[in-house]
Amino acid sequence: MENFTPVSSLIGGLMIGLAAAGLLLCTGQVAGISGIVAGVLRPVKNDVAWRVWFIAGMLAGGIALRLYLPHAFTFTLARSAGAIALAGLLVGFGTRLGNGCTSGHGVCGVSRLSPRSITATLTFIAAGAAVVYIVNHWFGGYV
Repeated sequence: MENFTPVSSLIGGLMIGLAAAGLLLCTGQVAGISGIVAGVLRPVKNDVAWRVWFIAGMLAGGIALRLYLPHAFTFTLARSAGAIALAGLLVGFGTRLGNGCTSGHGVCGVSRLSPRSITATLTFIAAGAAVVYIVNHWFGGYV
């Protein structure tokens, strides 16, 4: 447990929860990032501005963190660039297959006790655990 950071994890989780709750209360929209980005890439009239502002806010938060806590971005990659690209493609495929992402199902859907989101989140977690086990134990951690 070399990367155990309970305080910053708690603060980050609270901030994600507040952002999701704020979006739901102010606009009635669920903070599913894949859906928000998809709505910008395939715009619907009168349904783009809030999505652009939400994405801009996430980017601004990352930039602010980079400026004020640059050491938070000091890390090394434990996998090859190819493995990371493959993982990204699989996450994108899973997001489409599951009709939503971990933020939409895991944060927003579970908090609303949505059976579909609970099932999707359990599936995300199980699939992620299985892939980590397979990569680390069958491939020796190298993919």
